[in-house]
Amino acid sequence: MTDTSTRELLLSRIRDVADYPKPGVVFKDITPLLADPKAFTALTDALAELCAKHGATKIVGLEARGFILAAPVAVRAGVGFIPVRKAGKLPGATLSQAYELEYGSAEIEVHAEDLDQDDRVLVIDDVLATGGTAEASLELVRRAGAEVVGVAVLMELGFLGGRARLEPALRGAPLEALITL
Repeated sequence: MTDTSTRELLLSRIRDVADYPKPGVVFKDITPLLADPKAFTALTDALAELCAKHGATKIVGLEARGFILAAPVAVRAGVGFIPVRKAGKLPGATLSQAYELEYGSAEIEVHAEDLDQDDRVLVIDDVLATGGTAEASLELVRRAGAEVVGVAVLMELGFLGGRARLEPALRGAPLEALITL
């Protein structure tokens, strides 16, 4: 996976924003990392290595910041990129998956024809927090007929318990976090 110097570079470009989006929350802002070509390239390379390591043929990026990370990884790795979006954002035939949030529920969708039984999918997102969106995405990928070969995130917020929630849905596929906080 990533070496210590790469981890340190990535972490040094993530800014803490206090009380955003609400009081008491410390938001992890990745925009300084994206603005730094050396850090963004290091991140893209590290995720592309995971894609190759797991034999992925497609990358699923989760809305919205997961798109920013996953698209250049797909190009670097020479594989397809599939966006998983909030319900109602994709035209045409979609598969949808509802999931529970702390207060309420949400729904994500993928184009039904973008994945099939020959695909080996690596799901990429910026942050693993409580794991709800990632868990729903794994179900969606499998319902489309594809195999999940792993989940890769820039950051795992370990104190929120997302890994434990996601573990059963992974069904043995790896969860790889470049940084764990």
